[in-house]
Amino acid sequence: MQVRIGVQNVPKELVVETDLSADEIQNALAEALSRPGGIFALQDRRAGRIVVPGERVGYLEISEDEQRSVGFGSQYA
Repeated sequence: MQVRIGVQNVPKELVVETDLSADEIQNALAEALSRPGGIFALQDRRAGRIVVPGERVGYLEISEDEQRSVGFGSQYA
């Protein structure tokens, strides 16, 4: 999954590639928001981690990984 995280008062969004499902990501955010001072953390595919204070998350955009085509080809036959 690709997750775009909008953080309040930060002009650039964070982009994370993760192996978590959309439900797992949503549950992690709900858990962070349920506690005062909760932390929203996601593990990325390269063994890194993104950590954001839950109360500072402005939005999440969760989408399937894009399939990118490589090479040249004719679109018209």
